[in-house]
Amino acid sequence: MQNVIENEGRTLQNLLIKVQDQAARSEDFLAPTDHLFYRTRNWDDKPESEIILEGQGGEPTRQLRVNDVAFDQIAQRAEIDVRTARRLRANYPDNWDGLVNAIWEKEPQQRMIRAHMDSQSGNTGIARAFVSDKFKTFDNVHLMESVLPELMDSDAAWKIVNADITEKRLYARFKSETIVGEGANVGDLMALGIGISNSETGNGSIQLFQINWTLACLNGMQTENRHRKNHVTTSRGDSDVWSILSDEAKDADNVSLSLKLRDLVRNYASRDSFDRVLDQMKEAAGDVIEGTATEKAVQQLGTVLKLPKKQTSSIMDGLIQTVGQAGYAGQPVSRATLLNAVTAAAHKAPADDVDQWQRLGGDVLNMSRANWAAVSKASVLEAA
Repeated sequence: MQNVIENEGRTLQNLLIKVQDQAARSEDFLAPTDHLFYRTRNWDDKPESEIILEGQGGEPTRQLRVNDVAFDQIAQRAEIDVRTARRLRANYPDNWDGLVNAIWEKEPQQRMIRAHMDSQSGNTGIARAFVSDKFKTFDNVHLMESVLPELMDSDAAWKIVNADITEKRLYARFKSETIVGEGANVGDLMALGIGISNSETGNGSIQLFQINWTLACLNGMQTENRHRKNHVTTSRGDSDVWSILSDEAKDADNVSLSLKLRDLVRNYASRDSFDRVLDQMKEAAGDVIEGTATEKAVQQLGTVLKLPKKQTSSIMDGLIQTVGQAGYAGQPVSRATLLNAVTAAAHKAPADDVDQWQRLGGDVLNMSRANWAAVSKASVLEAA
């Protein structure tokens, strides 16, 4: 019997509707850049880029508006700083258009333009990515078809927590209703989770990862159990092979990846791996900072994690929240406390940055003794 993994907010239903709508309107165009024409037009008093894909072999001419993701990729491919490209488009559109078209004509390259076509017409749409012709198209609909059946059949009784689709990526995160336990301290209840992520636009790999959720606040920490599959392989030989494969061979490759993801979902629903993380959380709770100047400890933690000042201040906000929640209220500030402070920052982060904060939480859990000593002793130095 399949489990119902939907939540009360119909998060999964809304996600699937959007995935299916985008899949229905998705179309990819392979073309050499010297067959493309780039221009800037004003739209609602703002500069908007367009790619004109001239019709070939009976195909109609397509007119594609360029979104921010594709614009950045066009600039990067031309080896032009994105901020400079935006300034040129805004202030010197004719010069910018001429530069792009000159590069496309004099340095022709085969590119894939990934588009969402307008529902009213098959000849206009949005260019959402400007990527290599060797880009492997394992899309959001393929990812959902790979993992959802296994999630619904699992004894872990998965329930969706949150999900989003941005111009760059898809995210969906689930938690188990049955694989739960006590984490760092008494009253710190945690649950096992699984997350998936994908980018149809060249802004990240296909990912499946394990999460441990703190139930009092739904902070999520990604564990070291993580699988990534790149859309563009780093091997020159594999890339060259991919570009000449038939659609049948590419479909078979996607089927193989789907089966691998299915098996990994099954493997990540492991009580043993969850219990190992709970043991690590208890150990982290024993690592108490040595002094009382927690703000200095947070600053040092930001240095260890290589975060800018603004993101480090987000950890301080997360710490204020953490010390008042179940399992941490009345307890000394420890490595486990700071871990939760880091993952708490994800709640206020843009959707494309949430995974980063959840991974950083895992980095705190697996921090070296030398790095933790630097964080812990920083509070003593400030207090002295």
